[in-house]
Amino acid sequence: MDPTTDNAGQPGDADAARSALEALRAEIAKAVVGQDPAVTGLVVALLCRGHVLLEGVPGVAKTLLVRTLAAALDLGTKRVQFTPDLMPSDVTGSLVYDARTAEFSFQPGPVFTHLLLADEINRTPPKTQSSLLEAMEERQVTVDGTPRPLPEPFLVIATQNPVEYEGTYPLPEAQLDRFLLKLTIPLPSRQDEIDVLTRHAAGFDPRDLRAAGVRPVAGPADLDAARTAIAKTAVSPEIAAYVVDICRATRESPSLSLGVSPRGATALLSTSRAWAWLTGRDYVIPDDVKALALPTLRHRVQLRPEAEMEGVTADSVINAILAHVPVPR
Repeated sequence: MDPTTDNAGQPGDADAARSALEALRAEIAKAVVGQDPAVTGLVVALLCRGHVLLEGVPGVAKTLLVRTLAAALDLGTKRVQFTPDLMPSDVTGSLVYDARTAEFSFQPGPVFTHLLLADEINRTPPKTQSSLLEAMEERQVTVDGTPRPLPEPFLVIATQNPVEYEGTYPLPEAQLDRFLLKLTIPLPSRQDEIDVLTRHAAGFDPRDLRAAGVRPVAGPADLDAARTAIAKTAVSPEIAAYVVDICRATRESPSLSLGVSPRGATALLSTSRAWAWLTGRDYVIPDDVKALALPTLRHRVQLRPEAEMEGVTADSVINAILAHVPVPR
């Protein structure tokens, strides 16, 4: 499929772009079982030009999900295993001396791709973690004073293990705030796990997506058309006030020591608009805000130690806020 055209063959057609992006779920399901919410979250992040933090125990197909998404969108992808000895230049690239020309040439690092999978990002020291900040925020890498733009679209998908903390470096709040969404990848249900085993018994090879039948069903032109349509999605003053009230309520919660910043409020508005457009509307309703509140806000708040000891979670606090903030009519 030519990635410069959408399913209808008309570049820039918003309806065809929506159909193409909806087809992603069926295409990704050829390789990944039962992860529709994560797929939707990744598509929303691409449409909003944001980044994603994936949290899940090892072995729940996080890497396979990203590789399959890239194949279905006809985008390039690279994976970096973050380790304690990883250096910033291992991610961004470095200058290499060429003896033949007696000059230094730039060798791009793995960050020069469309979908960068930063696997176990919390296993590397803060210095290497910070090497991604410029790439995530400015969409460029500066080496030896020269800025080098990254491909478009560009998305960092970082993973971390929620249960293993020994030998890890928790992401600072400033870097967490750079992620548009935090998606949790749960263990599969019993039936989904049976389906996984049945596929493997039938010869499924996660390293060979083409043999699994995964084909490009959308491309960069569809994402561009979708972003243009999302920018026209109407947001009423009441909806904007609703988003602000939710975020302000997190700053006043007795269970939280850190609430959502104005950047978080802007992120919630952006993801709500993208979700509204994906569901076929050109205006945002309160249900759109509620649908994206947890993945957009859960990593932007910090629990008080006493609340954490009582078993309170970020999700439970945000759900309580959503239940109490008045919904606009």
